Amino acid sequence: MPKRALGKGLEALIPQSVMESVSGEKIVYVPVGEISSNPLQPRKHFDREAIDGLTQSIQKDGLLQPVVVRKKGTRFELVMGERRLMAARMAGVATVPAIVKAVADADSLRLALVENLQRENLNPLDVANAYKVLVESFGLSQEELAAMIGKDRSSVANTMRLLNLPEDIQTLLAENKITEGHARAILALPSAAERRALAKRIIASKLSVREAEKRAGIGKGGKRTEKQNKEKPPHITFLENAISQHLATRVKIEEKRGGKGKMIIEFYSHEDFERLSALMNIPLPR
Repeated sequence: MPKRALGKGLEALIPQSVMESVSGEKIVYVPVGEISSNPLQPRKHFDREAIDGLTQSIQKDGLLQPVVVRKKGTRFELVMGERRLMAARMAGVATVPAIVKAVADADSLRLALVENLQRENLNPLDVANAYKVLVESFGLSQEELAAMIGKDRSSVANTMRLLNLPEDIQTLLAENKITEGHARAILALPSAAERRALAKRIIASKLSVREAEKRAGIGKGGKRTEKQNKEKPPHITFLENAISQHLATRVKIEEKRGGKGKMIIEFYSHEDFERLSALMNIPLPR
């Protein structure tokens, strides 16, 4: 008796005439070219190395876990399984096993979000963007969203605040060059210039989250102190921002009566001090 061919994935394990999952949901083989990516997909950043590994696995053994799709006109739209579909396309397979579900947009996004959250490595910015879509496109309040995903409202609000970061800092977070804790510390600063300066310092000096919070002036309660929250004259704020941006470090200007005051330029290591001295054309004794 000839040996049964291996490496066909689900198709080799499930008879074509049956094509049903254990749960009773029908599995069909859908042409890869007829599946559109989910426009509501919360994950925007994928680990290329992991995708490459999955591609090799599909080339060798086929796709073992079906994707979930829904009908969209004459085509199909992906609900769950973005990584699997990407890898299948890269592997050059013609069809993939799929479970067809009838789901609304909100349910589609919720399913995609839940799937990715279960991986425990979804980038916080991807989560924030998914929350934003649910809140703005489907009219959910933060309280309703929190109840839907099993989080408290403050957690949802804090995650969505990450979208207030300048785009270049969001990129640093997406690329894991800073952590979510660092990002929250950066958000405590009032201006984009100060935020960028602290982000640069976090990377250059490899600051811990606690050190970043200290640089941002966050106290034990997680908030900026009353002194730091005190509103400064616009011209002082402008100068602080401009000098902070130029020197890539935190600069504080304190104005006193009679036109006097002081300017504090922070440095975080001996090397950082030398860098600042060079920027200001101040030779250091050797």
